[in-house]
Amino acid sequence: MNTRSIKFIIDFDSTFIKLEALDELFDLSLSGDKNRNEKVKKFGEITSRSMNGELSFSESLRRRIALLDADRTHIEKLVKKLSKKVSSSVKRNKNFFKKYSEDIYIISGGFKEIIVPVVSKFGIPDKNVFANTFTFSKNGRITGYDKKNPLCSDNGKLEQLKELGLHGELYVIGDGYTDYELKKAGIAHKFFAFTENVEREIVASKADHITPSMDEFLYLNKLPMSISYPKNRIRVLLLENIHPDAVSIFSEEGYQVESLPKSPDEKDLIKMIKDVSILGIRSKTHITDEVLKNAGRLISIGAFCIGTNQIDLNSALEKGIAVFNAPFSNTRSVVELALAEIIILMRKIFDKSNSLHKGKWDKSASGSFEIRGKKIGIIGYGKIGSQLSVLAEDLGMDVYYFDLLDKLALGNATKCNSLGELLKKCDIVTLHIDGKESNTNFMGEKEFRSMKHGSIFLNLSRGHVVDIEALSKYLKNGKISGASVDVFPYEPSGNDEKFISELQNIPNVILTPHIGGSTEEAQKNIGNFVPSKIIEFINTGNTFYSVNFPEIQLPEFQNAHRLIHIHGNVPGILARINNIFAEHNINIIGQYLKTNEKVGYVITDIRKKYSQEVIHDLKKIPQTIKFRVLY
Repeated sequence: MNTRSIKFIIDFDSTFIKLEALDELFDLSLSGDKNRNEKVKKFGEITSRSMNGELSFSESLRRRIALLDADRTHIEKLVKKLSKKVSSSVKRNKNFFKKYSEDIYIISGGFKEIIVPVVSKFGIPDKNVFANTFTFSKNGRITGYDKKNPLCSDNGKLEQLKELGLHGELYVIGDGYTDYELKKAGIAHKFFAFTENVEREIVASKADHITPSMDEFLYLNKLPMSISYPKNRIRVLLLENIHPDAVSIFSEEGYQVESLPKSPDEKDLIKMIKDVSILGIRSKTHITDEVLKNAGRLISIGAFCIGTNQIDLNSALEKGIAVFNAPFSNTRSVVELALAEIIILMRKIFDKSNSLHKGKWDKSASGSFEIRGKKIGIIGYGKIGSQLSVLAEDLGMDVYYFDLLDKLALGNATKCNSLGELLKKCDIVTLHIDGKESNTNFMGEKEFRSMKHGSIFLNLSRGHVVDIEALSKYLKNGKISGASVDVFPYEPSGNDEKFISELQNIPNVILTPHIGGSTEEAQKNIGNFVPSKIIEFINTGNTFYSVNFPEIQLPEFQNAHRLIHIHGNVPGILARINNIFAEHNINIIGQYLKTNEKVGYVITDIRKKYSQEVIHDLKKIPQTIKFRVLY
């Protein structure tokens, strides 16, 4: 394609910028007006009717200017505001606008006094901006607009383009009906409906192409762009009611996002995942090898929780799919629930409350204890266990812990050399281990029998790590005086499925539906943390905090291509990569390598100019799993 034969006709309002400039000017002029909201709504309705083709442009402009009471100071304020409201994908592709500035024309029904200061920062010359102009009084108040300007009339854009007599193919990019009319009249060759900021159904239905971003337009027309792939083509599937913040973050990044409330079974997930690039799940969705075999476009999985045992991490690694979780985001919520339940169980609050609901007044202190001075045994001294240790000690408890790894004690906590030692010593035993398969029935008949008589037990980790039948037995015979269980070997897939457990209706037993991390604060934190790590991985190649990939924290790269090569970890791959660069006379600006037992992860920054043969050769290296180019 000879790009120099193309002229780009771009609208300003809701295309080059995110909003309608005249509407914003009207809003600014109403500062302090008590009827501001009502007036702004009325003004916006006139704009919207014109954009949808329901009201002629000339009539819309006349009505809006008649309502406007503004001056040059309002315009100056607006320009400063609009400079920060340039459409994200336009801002991202500033180099395109500067490179092709002579072939880019801003043709708008807006006003030149507003438009020129904004687009000039992108290299677009004044002579290529065609728009209406205001008329002013001597003291700078807006009195109207130049009615001789063709752009204030119906079909104004069409008349302006005819008058310009541009040669070559004319590509129109805009969000309004007047932009489509240029194609309809035959003067423009293609019309691209720009939907990044607003999607007008009647306009989109008339377009040659719907372009959700400038990236998509450049990609379709094989023009240089700032990123390697249009973000609107990246599909995100979020399952299990993930926090709305995650939806917003991915959407603002420009991705297509679908959010569903439930966890699908394997068969349904296989159908859903075929075109998905990013998958977000919580604890119920199981990502098996069979699911991953059918996920040809999957780049990353986000576990919006702490645990990742529901994901086949090895299979994901072998397919070049980076997995991220939220290791810190809900620890406080789990710890607070554990402490609350310890107090409730020690005081037998749950049973006393139930008695009172039934009309029975039981004010006895028998079997009711303070937690101060009691020995708490924490099994698993990780992120949750160690934080619980600190807070429990602050409440006056004596803290003991057991972990298979050598963990440094916090505060005055005492490390136990064996699980048996902890179980025999402690009044309260709380479980905070991971859900790997080898931990199945970690707490069983033998362990419950070893516990101190009258002790209490908590499990807020994973359901299958406790033998529920054994726990039930020792609760019923009184060896264990109370328990709190938040996780179960089998959990209902949704709120409409009935829950059944052997632990139901046993005195002084608290059952909660896997809500250890289910607080607004925790879910919000997770909803922000996980997307940020996935987006960073996609945009820069950073794998810091990935649970399955070699971890690399990379510096920012500028004026370079970043090439990402994921391969099976066998000797000689880095040498092959560098030989290909040498054969093509390519200078390496920076290179980073990290491996684990299964894969190697090589990131290479190179100068801008290179042959497409380089990409072909790198992809053909034996053991290559995935290859990506970042701009």
